[in-house]
Amino acid sequence: MEWGIVPAANMAGMAVSLVISVGLPVALGIVLYKKTHARIAACLAGGITFIISALILEQILHMVVMGLTGTLLQDSIVLYGLYGACAAALFEETGRLAAMKFLKKKQLTKNDALMYGIGHGGTESVLIVGIACVNNVITSALINSGGIRLAVAQMDPAMKQTVYDQLQALWQLPAYSFYMAGVERISAIAIQICCSLLVYMFVRSGRAGYLAGAYGLHWLVDFLTVIAAAYLPVWAVELGLMAIAAAALYATWRNVYEKRTEE
Repeated sequence: MEWGIVPAANMAGMAVSLVISVGLPVALGIVLYKKTHARIAACLAGGITFIISALILEQILHMVVMGLTGTLLQDSIVLYGLYGACAAALFEETGRLAAMKFLKKKQLTKNDALMYGIGHGGTESVLIVGIACVNNVITSALINSGGIRLAVAQMDPAMKQTVYDQLQALWQLPAYSFYMAGVERISAIAIQICCSLLVYMFVRSGRAGYLAGAYGLHWLVDFLTVIAAAYLPVWAVELGLMAIAAAALYATWRNVYEKRTEE
């Protein structure tokens, strides 16, 4: 096996995605707090709810379902997309609903809902993309310095090949692909904010259409992303996701902020 050198452009993409995935939610939270004094507790509630609903409860379901179905879901991109999107929407939106009903006891406002969305999307961004970017930057530096080759020198051939197969994408993929993780987080945070505002409107008004909109938007984005990723290049997937996020954010913002007052 021949170890490559991770190009500087690839590492720059990792660094940019790291800055976006961590810096964007932090900046949004600071600006919102300074302008509106939205409750920090709402941001914390969003982060904690994401961890419990998506990283704990949803993962338990995945283990059970995958154990019962074997390779059935993995063998069909449509079935996998349907199941994954349903599970994500069910756990995250139900968790969001429970958290907002709890926050309502202390007079939930639309700015709190916005802060909740930043906390939810920001925690997801840091844990899923931010940490991965840090790992990629460190691993790339070790590859370029020769440290990885020394580390795997004592491994058996099968393990060496496994490590090599896992890491070769770092120098083989085009530079732009490493920027896409950051671009995707911009869209994902926007979607999380939209869903938070929709659930907020349901909690405040009791109109089921808002809650259905949150579940539907979350499901649609996740399903289309899975299906599109199987057939389209990453840049096309992210461009489509950004278009959906922009349209959803515009429509939600107009409905909640420009046409409605606190109820």
